[in-house]
Amino acid sequence: MISISSKLSGALLLAAGVAIGALPSPDALAQARDIKIGAPLALTGPLADEAKKQEVVWKMWLEKVNAAGGINVGGTKSKVQLVQYDYQSDGQRAAQLAEKLITDDKVDFLLSPFGSGHTKIVATIATRYETPVIACAASSESVFDQSSKFLYGTLSPNVGLFTPMIKHFREKLPSLKKVAVLGRDDVFPKATAQGISAAAKAAGLDVYYDQLYAVGTMDHSASLSAIKRGNPDWVYVTGYTQDLILARKQMQDLGVKAPIITMLAGPAYKEYIDGLGNLANGITSSSWWHQATSYKGVGVWPTTESFYSEFVAKEKSDPDYVHASCAAATVLLQDAIERAGSIDKKKVSEALAKTDISTFYGPIKFSPNGMNQPRDLPIIQVQDKAVKVLAPSDIKNGDMALIK
Repeated sequence: MISISSKLSGALLLAAGVAIGALPSPDALAQARDIKIGAPLALTGPLADEAKKQEVVWKMWLEKVNAAGGINVGGTKSKVQLVQYDYQSDGQRAAQLAEKLITDDKVDFLLSPFGSGHTKIVATIATRYETPVIACAASSESVFDQSSKFLYGTLSPNVGLFTPMIKHFREKLPSLKKVAVLGRDDVFPKATAQGISAAAKAAGLDVYYDQLYAVGTMDHSASLSAIKRGNPDWVYVTGYTQDLILARKQMQDLGVKAPIITMLAGPAYKEYIDGLGNLANGITSSSWWHQATSYKGVGVWPTTESFYSEFVAKEKSDPDYVHASCAAATVLLQDAIERAGSIDKKKVSEALAKTDISTFYGPIKFSPNGMNQPRDLPIIQVQDKAVKVLAPSDIKNGDMALIK
């Protein structure tokens, strides 16, 4: 005969078993919490202009995703938090804050800062903690040559900047021969200066001046005077926005002239054109994206036009490739999380590695080193204070004008 107390005990055990069985699994519990994305940003210091571009599009994406209920993680929608700190354009501080984001703030993923140099610093920390990091403003192959299984970049390699530009410029200026290259001694600007120099020499051009200037240089007059003495056909300068504005103004002051002047990537940025006014006219560059494209794909912006229209409505200006690439980074991360059905870092990294998608920004498919695969990149020129696309032909909206 079973006692009343035994019956009660059995009922309680049965109820407990039902309750325990009804509890969500640890994975489901993890998926139900907010997803935390860390962002070390150079909101002050020399890279502030660029970092603010990253911030504005990341917040645009965050608002759209959370308004839709969040990211679908294995059937459960999770809201997203963006945890950001200002590393003040200082590489050592970027490393410290990246580690803080991972160890103290417990972020699930990282978005990288602007530039190849600081991306490499942050990626080194992220790799140590096996945390996926999406780089949206790094195109130097040296950054991705670390055997990291956690670093992925939306920009295609620098190599796509050089050969098409040389070919296009030779068609427009058949007498093109003498080239002067002046580059900032920093990861991306140095890589692009060395890249154009090597490509120009391989094409049979005479690179008679090929020098780097130190980070923080405030006077380019010695270099520009040497360039002037060589009577160049083409002057190619690399650096960040304020470097290039200074160099262009000093070229004007010193009377340095050439039929072709390229500044990478000055003309891609509104602040460069605003800072120079008429002096920006005629300057050429390359870019990784332009709103004249008509891509379609996954994510909160299904077309190039949808991203462009929303950005203009919010910012009252055109987006550039930094805006587009960094917005695409968030689209990419969301897609990988949804394909993984998890926020487990290794599972998401594996999903990132298998990415083969189209977005408003263009195709994203990674090479083994984690870089977006090479593709034709737009060649641009400032004309009447507006950016015109010279090539490729499918998005061309202007013809190249030589500087007189």
